[in-house]
Amino acid sequence: MVKIAQISCGTEYSGIQKEIEKAAATFGAEIVIPETEIDYIDEAYKKFGFNCASSGIRLMIARAMSIVEGKSDADAIFIATCFRCAEGALVRNEIRRFIQDNTRLPVVTYSFTERTKADELFIRMEALSTIVARKSILAREKQDGLTLGIDSGSTTTKVVLMENNKILGTGWVPTTDVIASAQEGTDQAMADSGYKFEDLDGIGVTGYGRITIGKHLKADLIQEELSVNSKGAVYLADRQKGEATVLDIGGMDNKVITVNDGIPDNFTMGGICAGASGRFLEITSRRLGIDVSELGPMALKGDYKKGLLNSYCIVFGIQDLVTSLAAGGKPEDVAAAACHSVAEQVYEQQLQEIDVREPVIQVGGTSLIEGLVAAVSDILGGMDVIVPENSQHIGAVGSALLVSGMGSRQEKL
Repeated sequence: MVKIAQISCGTEYSGIQKEIEKAAATFGAEIVIPETEIDYIDEAYKKFGFNCASSGIRLMIARAMSIVEGKSDADAIFIATCFRCAEGALVRNEIRRFIQDNTRLPVVTYSFTERTKADELFIRMEALSTIVARKSILAREKQDGLTLGIDSGSTTTKVVLMENNKILGTGWVPTTDVIASAQEGTDQAMADSGYKFEDLDGIGVTGYGRITIGKHLKADLIQEELSVNSKGAVYLADRQKGEATVLDIGGMDNKVITVNDGIPDNFTMGGICAGASGRFLEITSRRLGIDVSELGPMALKGDYKKGLLNSYCIVFGIQDLVTSLAAGGKPEDVAAAACHSVAEQVYEQQLQEIDVREPVIQVGGTSLIEGLVAAVSDILGGMDVIVPENSQHIGAVGSALLVSGMGSRQEKL
């Protein structure tokens, strides 16, 4: 059983401890609390060198030190503090950095409320469990045989057919009925390949609809998107060795993942509002009377400073956009402002919670919006941002890659 060490403050008093344990147990993991003695708390606190007032946070520091010094055993780390606590937010990030600097354990951080439920933690616990239990699969660098990868996303379904480390075909359709969309995408991917569905050696599925599609197709691999997307990203960018940061700004949520030798070691996901997602850019395009594919080139011609959007809310963000246009603002400036607004929010809500490692690999459908990529680079101080070929298909590519080598599907059937 995978042991996930919990380093937190206030989970017992807020009533969510059982929810954390339930989420971990769902994916075959056990929550363990690092052992500390009273005398050790003061000793660890002094070593850590971060001045804080809360006794609960001091205990967090001691538990983190216990892991680093080998006094407690764990396979992965879950760090959580209350979203209302500013001191907790600061220490949470410092503890995350301290553990990553001194161990090779995968880490996830989380800011909880008293209403947090187990299902909100599922993907995080599943990812931690997957990274630990399937390290040999995640380390795979080449695809073998004939495999199909399906990424059932919130907005679109992506499908990739691969054979012996080459992409033979791709499919891209809007997600409606998840099974029907997966079937249509599969038909697109296999259309000119000369192969039939029965010829496949393996099927890998990820994304929101992965369980439903996986059961329907009897998939060989059903895996959460954090580890799959990061694998697909480093594979397509040819960065499977060394460090990298994967940025996926999606239609509903965003993912930022740091990777070391192809294996994720820290990730953050979500956001305050759809104003920090691809959905906002779709609405902006519609208001400008253009297709979303035209937004990127238009934004590159504009100046975001002339069309500032001042709200983190998608509703009020669109109101700012409409006001700017009504006041005579240029569409190019508004497009640039929309891209910059999304990039800025992703930075403030997520990129600041991790140590960004170069190169930054931007993936997902929004990576095709050049203005957004340029805005991300600008927000990161001019850092080079890589957008690999087929970047919009990373989840499907990662699934097709990871499912290869798991044995012949023909023999299993």
